[in-house]
Amino acid sequence: MALRLIYNVGRRHEKERVYRHMEPEYDDNEFRDRFRFTKNSLQFITDLIEPNLCRPTLRSHAIPAFTQVQLALRYFASGSPMRVIGDTMGYHISSISRAVMDVSSALCNISQDFIQWPETQQQKNKIRDGFYDVAHFPGVVGTIDGTHVRIQVPSGDNEYAFVNRKGFHSINVQGVCDHTGKFLNVVANWPGSCHDSFIFKTSNLGRYMETRHRGYDMDGVLLGDSGYPSQVRYNKAHVKTRAIVERCFGWWKRRFNILHGEIRTKPEKAVKIITACAVLHNIALKLREQMEDDNQEVNDVPVVRNHVDERRQVREHITRTYFS
Repeated sequence: MALRLIYNVGRRHEKERVYRHMEPEYDDNEFRDRFRFTKNSLQFITDLIEPNLCRPTLRSHAIPAFTQVQLALRYFASGSPMRVIGDTMGYHISSISRAVMDVSSALCNISQDFIQWPETQQQKNKIRDGFYDVAHFPGVVGTIDGTHVRIQVPSGDNEYAFVNRKGFHSINVQGVCDHTGKFLNVVANWPGSCHDSFIFKTSNLGRYMETRHRGYDMDGVLLGDSGYPSQVRYNKAHVKTRAIVERCFGWWKRRFNILHGEIRTKPEKAVKIITACAVLHNIALKLREQMEDDNQEVNDVPVVRNHVDERRQVREHITRTYFS
C-alpha cells in the first residue's frame, strides 16, 4: 500500500499541465488593429527589451518575450480590464498583470533612447525649420502642454492629491513634442492636483531652460498656451503651431486606449504604463507606423513658462519682426 501511495504521488508530480492559450491567425490589418503595431514592429520592440523579460525559471512553460509584449500591447491598445484580456487570450489575470508591468518597466528603462531633448544646434535648427514650415512661427524648438490620464481611486492618506480640478483622480502628464509629433520630453510622475506650471518648473527640462538656455536666437522657445491678446496674425500662427502638441496627445491616446479610460492600478504602476506608452509612441513614429489623426484633445489649463517680462519681450519681438 505504501509503495502504491508513493507511486501515485510521483505520477501526480509528472502530470502534464494543460494550457488554453488562444493564438488565432490574424492577417496584417487584424494584427495591427489589435496590437497597434505590425508583426515586424512588435518583433523590433521585443528585441529591444527581451533581455529584461527573460527571467531564470524552473518552469517548463515560461511565457515567451514576444507573447509578453503581445499581452501588454493588447492591454495598452484596448484599454480593457486585465481579466478581459486574460479571458480573450487564454491567460490568467496574474500573468497579464505581470506581463504588463514587466514590459512597462523594460520600456521605461530605455525611455532615454527614444525620448530625447535636442542637444546639438543642428538638431534644434531642424526642429525650428520644421515648426516654421507649419505656420511661419519662428524659433520654436517644442510645443508643450499637459494632459490628464484617469486612474482608479488610490488608497492611502494622499488620495486627495490625485483629484484634479475637474473632480476625477488622475496623473497630470507634461508632454513636449517636435513638429512631427514626436515626444521630446515627458513627465508623468505628478498627481492630478499639481498645476502645469509647477510640473514644468520642477522638471529637468524646466531647470535646463532656466540655467542653460542661451536665449531665443540660439536655443529658441517652447510654445505653450497663450494667455495674452496680441496681433491677429501672430495669434493665428501661434494656435496653428501649438495645435501640434494637441494632435500629438490625440494620436497617443487614440493608439493606446488605456490612456483614454481609467488605469486600474496603483499610481506608481500607472506612471510606468503612461511612460511606456510614450516610448511606444516614438517607436511607432520611428517605424513609420500609421497614425490615426485625432484633433479632439484640447487642454485649457494655462501654463506659465518663464518670467512675464521676458516672455512679453520675446512675443513682442516675434510679432514685430514676423507678423507686422
